[in-house]
Amino acid sequence: MKKIFIALLLVAGSFAAEAQEQVWNTDVNKAIAISAKTKKPLLLFFTGSDWCGWCMRLQKEVFKTPEFTKWANDNVVLVELDFPRKTPQLPEIQKQNSELQQFFGIQGYPTIWLVNASTVDNKLNFEKLGSTGYVAGGPAAWIGGANDIIKKK
Repeated sequence: MKKIFIALLLVAGSFAAEAQEQVWNTDVNKAIAISAKTKKPLLLFFTGSDWCGWCMRLQKEVFKTPEFTKWANDNVVLVELDFPRKTPQLPEIQKQNSELQQFFGIQGYPTIWLVNASTVDNKLNFEKLGSTGYVAGGPAAWIGGANDIIKKK
């Protein structure tokens, strides 16, 4: 019985060690700095977190999975650009998100843009790699489409 318990502890410990944390940035300038250091593109997630059903579905089926977390940590810098209806937001975040929504011509939610970003002469520059949204089929299908976009660069 002790051997089984120890084996279970070892297995549980290995899962905990494999679990990676997912960090969604809300400040684009901070995300660009991380992107510059890591040489990873930005994943800009335009969402209505507290009202958009498809956004919630994408979160549940893809973004909150271990497969996506591993992929994101290896390949992109995550940025959430939220447009909540009930949840309070800082005015500077509202302004930033609105400006980026206009720049990228966001028509609906969820919309995800994969971009390379840089700051030149205090101006943001975005190289659009491609965009996507909700994709049926779980993390494997979504990640496959995102990889196709990133590989085009």
